[in-house]
Amino acid sequence: MRVFPLLALLCIADCVAAPVAIDVGHYLAEPGASSARGRPELEFNRELASLIRAALEARGLSVLLIGADGNMRVLSRRTAAARGAALLVSVHHDSVQPHYLEEWEYEGETRRFSDRFAGFSLFVSRRNPQPAESLACAAAIGAGLRAAGFAPSLYHAEPIPGESKPFADRRNGVHYYDNLVVLHTATQPALLLEAGVIVNRAEELALRSPATQWRIAVAVAEGVRECLAAQGKL
Repeated sequence: MRVFPLLALLCIADCVAAPVAIDVGHYLAEPGASSARGRPELEFNRELASLIRAALEARGLSVLLIGADGNMRVLSRRTAAARGAALLVSVHHDSVQPHYLEEWEYEGETRRFSDRFAGFSLFVSRRNPQPAESLACAAAIGAGLRAAGFAPSLYHAEPIPGESKPFADRRNGVHYYDNLVVLHTATQPALLLEAGVIVNRAEELALRSPATQWRIAVAVAEGVRECLAAQGKL
């Protein structure tokens, strides 16, 4: 059995030896999309990633959190940091293509929004060294999110510039995105989660709710546990 001594200090006694790596998407210099009310995506990502870690640890899985300080600019450093983990999950929040965005006034500022799309999306890469395992874990997370009352956005499969991401599992909101660096440079199964559309004004408020964040985190943790158990990694 492999041992991760630094992680053991942070984890309860029955954690598995091989951790789940949770990547906090984006960094301070490029904090990702801006929500309908002007909040940077990075802030959403940090909050949710922390809750996913808590939900996983509550289920006996050890977790390595990557990029939480906002200073890890190079994506390949993230996958290098995750080496040895059983699974890499990159946590993000979604926007839409620019031509869908409209303007509104919020607290004296002009902001951009689109209420046209809502929901989660998941991505895997066929260039990952374990594409079938990546897809199985993404599908399990998608199924968990649906069971918790969330719906996939399906928007990324639209045949428009910047999208056209084919479905890997339409029912569970999983798309192929082969060239995502954090997915294809990973040495283990890897997936990227877009937890919801933060330029959607109603969904942004839901995604800022601690209750909604925890429901998402629990659904993700249950999906991770299910897929790793099925792959004999627990």
